[in-house]
Amino acid sequence: MEITGYKKITDKKWLNLFEVEYRDKNNQPKTWEVVSRKALPKCITGAFDPPDAVVIVPFHRDAKKLVVIREYRVALAGYEYALPAGLIDTGESIETTSRRELKEETGLELIEIHKKSPTLYGTAGMTDENFVMVYCDCEGTVSASGNEGTEAIETLLVSQADARDLLNDTQTKFDVKLWMVLSSFAEIGVL
Repeated sequence: MEITGYKKITDKKWLNLFEVEYRDKNNQPKTWEVVSRKALPKCITGAFDPPDAVVIVPFHRDAKKLVVIREYRVALAGYEYALPAGLIDTGESIETTSRRELKEETGLELIEIHKKSPTLYGTAGMTDENFVMVYCDCEGTVSASGNEGTEAIETLLVSQADARDLLNDTQTKFDVKLWMVLSSFAEIGVL
């Protein structure tokens, strides 16, 4: 398998669609559509680092609960349960982005990072977007005052029992990363 070229389909600010040309395992020419946040897709440039975003797995130290957000998502025409997350600004560290995004989305202060994942990919069949998961403790009072006008975010502090209840709601829309974290938390009570 070898990438042989590309064609840019759209020219937008946040996301663009590309048609990537490649040769399959039988040396046959093929194309694949790829969405990227970059000017050129990473499969063309080879620049997979730094990651595009952080996904924060915050545990509220005083409340002893997992921090979850419920956010309106246009693509879903409704609300999705997820973890706080955000794009890494140029030159910004994973730690700085995590602190900034947690504060903006939830009003909470990040106080300690326990571990970070390697760079991960959520939907590689469609996009080259990648992220790092940051497991941390936080403190403070929940607030939506840092939300932008385009954000409709509700912050929830979720106990182990709450996590079990959420997982049993078949009508709830979940981000896959939250689903995995919640499943583990509901079962063992720690992150």
